Amino acid sequence: MNADPRTLGWLSRALTHELGAVQQYLAQSALARLWGEVQLVGHLQREAAEELGHVERLMERLILLGVAPSASGLAPARLGRTVEQLLLANRQMECDAVRLYQEALWHATRVRDGDVADLMRSILEEEMAHLADIEHLMKEQMNHG
Repeated sequence: MNADPRTLGWLSRALTHELGAVQQYLAQSALARLWGEVQLVGHLQREAAEELGHVERLMERLILLGVAPSASGLAPARLGRTVEQLLLANRQMECDAVRLYQEALWHATRVRDGDVADLMRSILEEEMAHLADIEHLMKEQMNHG
């Protein structure tokens, strides 16, 4: 299949972002466990699992386009010294994801790639939900911290 090279670039960027998110959420869940933050551990592990689902969907699309999935240059996980710092790092990561998927969706729509547009739209909606969850947790933290 002949895919638009820029579309492949967006898919690869998204894959790198999602693998970085999995890394960050898993590292943070280990840190939260050390802090004794049991509820936060569960939340972070669920987020990691959802991001891993995004990884699988992106890899599948790349493979369908005839490209071997390849992520490059994962950023180090941002941990934080407090729950608040950890949540702020995740909020920034999810804001970056929303921006990435908005731009990727715009590109896929412009080049009339309906399958990639549908994938980007679907993941964008899930990332927006992640962002809302983080903001809810931040408010809870402020009220209980």
